[in-house]
Amino acid sequence: MAPGVPSEKKKKKIEEQSSEERAIRVPNPHLEKIKEDILYHFALGTATHDFPALFGDVKFVCVGGSPSRMKAFISFIAEELGIGSPGNDHPNICAGTDRYAMYKAGPVLSVSHGMGIPSIAIMLHELIKLLYHSKCSNVIIVRIGTSGGIGLEPGSVVVTKQSVDATFKPQFEQVILGKSVFRSTHLDEKLAEELMECGKELDQFNTVVGNTMCTLDFYEGQARLDGAFCSYSEEEKLQYLKSAYEAGVRNIEMESSVFAAMCNLSGLRGAVVCVTLLNRLEGDQITTPHEVLKEYQTRPQKLVGHLIKKHLGKQ
Repeated sequence: MAPGVPSEKKKKKIEEQSSEERAIRVPNPHLEKIKEDILYHFALGTATHDFPALFGDVKFVCVGGSPSRMKAFISFIAEELGIGSPGNDHPNICAGTDRYAMYKAGPVLSVSHGMGIPSIAIMLHELIKLLYHSKCSNVIIVRIGTSGGIGLEPGSVVVTKQSVDATFKPQFEQVILGKSVFRSTHLDEKLAEELMECGKELDQFNTVVGNTMCTLDFYEGQARLDGAFCSYSEEEKLQYLKSAYEAGVRNIEMESSVFAAMCNLSGLRGAVVCVTLLNRLEGDQITTPHEVLKEYQTRPQKLVGHLIKKHLGKQ
């Protein structure tokens, strides 16, 4: 078994934990020696902010690439939950930095993570510590975003079963002290099933479950023909994408692998919900009108909002 990948016995034990036992895990003994933990990229710190008072009631965290999209989500979910007055503005908790944006409405936290594995990994390190310092438990975290679909109509929403790398393996490679550590990228199966059920209940758009391929860049890593550089033919591109489809891949994005790995390490119940903006078997460039794309981007929000309302008994 690859280093860092939990055994089947350990995974089963984690899955069997009752909700009361789902505390945030931060397996770093060095943190106990730090008098003040400064979450630099959030402009927050344990000596300057009362984390339990600010965030102790958080039960749901939604993360996505764009600050504006995450602000739109918090406004949407606040209205769905009846928190505050319609049109009520939600201040950016991380206004002291321009790296990430964070918004809160009741038990829901909405955080931007930028684009790509390095950006979301930095954010998740600090977010997980924030939840830990806040003494949160039973937290569900969902990445909502956009992606390129494979064999799906644009506008389809993919609930990720597991994230795979560019060779279709369900693993995330983290280089630590010059050595490769491979971590599992399986996501919470029960949560994925709940989201699929929510899709059926909404019955507003096509919702599917499948593997998500996480790449290191937007162009060559995703077999696009329209980057500044390209060393392969269109036939080779299509053969690769068809192989991905045969391996269960239904969409491509750039953050799911490290997201899944860090959920597993911290004990967070995690899910990835992304809308497809195009079918990569039919092209590379996004030509859909802006207004249509704008509506597509609300679909993961609607699905996750429905899940949150069900969990809170707001249905």
